[in-house]
Amino acid sequence: MTRYIAVIALTFMAALPLRAAEVATFTLDNGMDVVVLEDHRAPVVVHMVWYRVGAADEPPGKSGISHFLEHLMFKGTEALGPGEFSDVVAANGGTDNAFTSFDYTAYFQRVAADRLDLMMEMEADRMVNLRLTEEDVLTERDVILEERNQRTENEPGALFGEMRNAAQYKNHPYGIPIIGWRHEMEQLSQDDAEAFYADHYAPNNAILIVAGDVEPDEVRALAERYYGVIPANPDIEPRMRPQEPPQLAERRITYEDPRVAQPYVVRTYLAPERDPGDQREAAALQLLAEILGGSGQTSVLPRKLQFETQSAVYASAFYSGTSLDDTTFGVVIVPSQGVELAAAEAALDQAVAEFLEEGVDAQQLERIKTQIRASLIYEQDNIQSLARTYGMALTSGLTVEDVQAWPDILKSITEEEILAAARRVFDRKTAVTGWLTGPGTEEVMQ
Repeated sequence: MTRYIAVIALTFMAALPLRAAEVATFTLDNGMDVVVLEDHRAPVVVHMVWYRVGAADEPPGKSGISHFLEHLMFKGTEALGPGEFSDVVAANGGTDNAFTSFDYTAYFQRVAADRLDLMMEMEADRMVNLRLTEEDVLTERDVILEERNQRTENEPGALFGEMRNAAQYKNHPYGIPIIGWRHEMEQLSQDDAEAFYADHYAPNNAILIVAGDVEPDEVRALAERYYGVIPANPDIEPRMRPQEPPQLAERRITYEDPRVAQPYVVRTYLAPERDPGDQREAAALQLLAEILGGSGQTSVLPRKLQFETQSAVYASAFYSGTSLDDTTFGVVIVPSQGVELAAAEAALDQAVAEFLEEGVDAQQLERIKTQIRASLIYEQDNIQSLARTYGMALTSGLTVEDVQAWPDILKSITEEEILAAARRVFDRKTAVTGWLTGPGTEEVMQ
């Protein structure tokens, strides 16, 4: 009975149109792009400023400066003292935070709709009026170093991920961790932070996204009042990053750490990202990741490796196409007790080869498309998630039209396109294969 109800629900969901917030876009005279996602179901607004700069845009030797500056942006201006920005947001019943990735740095507040004016005033102020002291910089540098200790140095899997990325990207800055290399983080200075701020924080390098209970005309008037008066930085140019030379041979790494209790194998392949006006290959890879490892025993890798051969306790695939430059497609296997890493890797290869031979299960593909469509519909109910979707896309080179077209592109991808994309991406010459091992595993690997 439960299964029957689930089928009815999925069928009903598939028939629903994607409900999108009303979207309005415009550009201020100083070059700042603005996106308004109008949704009047609750008297709440999310105000986000996204900068087209991230860890992959840092000067050589200054890794981590994007994330460091994100922290320092809360240290205050002439109008607001250190920490006062967040205090004001909280006093007005809201929440705020910020985050840094390879391709962007973003700041946001979620507040009652009638507080939007105040949020814009404060965010525009720190776009140009950040004031730092040496004490601020030294204190916050200790904070980010401790963050690296907790999230990376104390996590073998995180260290392993850093090494895999560094092996995958020999020339492109995606091979450098977002938080930075420790020896470079330790040298970051006030001059470094202020120079990076002056070079990249300007309205013509930013996207304002306002989502929730607002009218586009209201947002335009406020944006012109607070952001429109800030001069553009004429020195900002389109991002030009070092690109990867052709990878001609598979790269392999092994990392042994006494803290590892469960060894595993990960392989990543260079893969295309979503490109403006050309998203079909990325959509095929997104569906491929779901087919291979999306959920439970219905996905190819878990079914073959966890249930049929019982060679793994976990197996999956992953892909994220929202990036400015080439990304990766990955597969992972955590072997069952007594299964050596070499045998686990061989089983993973065999499962992928069988999939390429057998092809895509049409019913599974339709089920996955329906599930994705449902998740995209539910995303409309979370204005913060929706705003984040647009921000990630726009700072990664996509357009509003690309974001809106994505669901229909996913729906239209054929089994043949998925198989063709799989055959192109599964090229061992562009792969990095990594073994994470614990004590006593090395002898097995030789």
